[in-house]
Amino acid sequence: MSLIEWAAQGALLLLLAIAVPFGWRLERQIAALRREGAAMEAGAAGISAAGDAAEATLARLRATAEQAGRNVAERVAEATPLREDLRFLTERAEMLADRLDGLVRQARPAAAEPPPAAGPAPRSEAERELLRALRGGR
Repeated sequence: MSLIEWAAQGALLLLLAIAVPFGWRLERQIAALRREGAAMEAGAAGISAAGDAAEATLARLRATAEQAGRNVAERVAEATPLREDLRFLTERAEMLADRLDGLVRQARPAAAEPPPAAGPAPRSEAERELLRALRGGR
């Protein structure tokens, strides 16, 4: 072998000695990328499953909200006539209370007067009941 061949083989040996550590390093990085790629795929699958679960939950929540809205609308529809009835009864009770108050005010001066000495004057049944109610309330 000639000197040129020896020099070429030495240079080749030197280049191989330099390339081998780079190859090992590259092989470790490729293995790490494969491991990380599998973990990334597992993470992406987990995110996809979580997204599907969230969509299903939102659909159930939307259905529940719609059902609750319908229930509230039904109850409002049922309550509206009752509110009107209650308003009517309240107005009527106020009128009757005003009327009763007027009757009580009219009866008080009559009740405050002392009875005549000759004896009590004959009274109607309604007056007697009103006087009994007034005396019972005191």
